[in-house]
Amino acid sequence: MKRTQIQLPDPLYESVKKTAARLDWSIAELIRRGAEYMVQCYADAEAQDLAWQPPAARKLGEFLAPQERWREIANDPTER
Repeated sequence: MKRTQIQLPDPLYESVKKTAARLDWSIAELIRRGAEYMVQCYADAEAQDLAWQPPAARKLGEFLAPQERWREIANDPTER
């Protein structure tokens, strides 16, 4: 087990202290459990982010606008 120091704003420290006392845990136990919970919640999200791939392109057919008008259409807000 590693030993570390953290800094908490005074109101948060008081809330942590009261919660730990209510649960009959030490402050260290409350912080450990909170850290374990956060790691568990975000571990899957991290794995999903790494595995994300863009969706496959769908065949939508040919463009209706001629290629020479693409720039004009893309920059004209009334065409949207």
